[in-house]
Amino acid sequence: MKIGVFDSGLGGLLITKALRAAMPDYDLVYLGDTLHVPYGRRSAETVFQLTKNAMDYLFREQDCHLIILACNTASASALRRLQQTYLAEHFPNRRILGVVIPTLEHAIDLGHTNIGLIATENMVDSGIYDDELRKINPAINLRSVATPLLVPMIENNGMRYIEPILNDNLAPFKTTKIQSLILGCTHYPRLAPLIKKILGEDVHLISQMDILPPSLIDYLTRHPEHDAQLSKNATTQFFVTDLTPGYAESACEAYEGNVELRVASYEPL
Repeated sequence: MKIGVFDSGLGGLLITKALRAAMPDYDLVYLGDTLHVPYGRRSAETVFQLTKNAMDYLFREQDCHLIILACNTASASALRRLQQTYLAEHFPNRRILGVVIPTLEHAIDLGHTNIGLIATENMVDSGIYDDELRKINPAINLRSVATPLLVPMIENNGMRYIEPILNDNLAPFKTTKIQSLILGCTHYPRLAPLIKKILGEDVHLISQMDILPPSLIDYLTRHPEHDAQLSKNATTQFFVTDLTPGYAESACEAYEGNVELRVASYEPL
């Protein structure tokens, strides 16, 4: 059985690449919902339904035992409900893991009290990072900025136009002098060099492609019963829900290598 990685678009390819480097023996399957990207402006119910359909495909058609919900918006809007309802009813012995908790744990471990967050509108509106950080340390000041244009531009070969928009998005952090910045979307690590250029090298970037592999390895070490279910033939498969020449080009660019995308066709539950 495989490890699945799901994202609303192609950003999760960075997570998949990082997992492949850190866990070379495991079988991985990636699914990007390119037909419905971005999730950031969709309702919570729509995000839940789209994510549930993807989980069902990965569990039933791709034989996944464990799925990483790489999409921050889905992690915030749908993960708990999926675990408590869909997973409990249909696949009680399998697991869906999100990206928010590992990111929060890393932010806390840094000991910083002045933190920035860039994310989708849904992610910022959810307040999940702010709420959870303040529960642990009320002294933490989190400044959140919604950046709705970044994902569509990254997904549609707009990287060469993105710097002025990113500069505008990051302007609030220049005055608050943040110590670290949470990249609250799997697409954003591709912007790390530009972000460093704008904010300076002193700002620590909290990137999920760096956080998730060691977090998953730790999880499997603590839960050998799940690790024992995972096949280890070093295979990687890539699926999307809509395939265009632009997506194919963006996928290879994001993965920094050849990516053979195939179309996943599944019906809504």
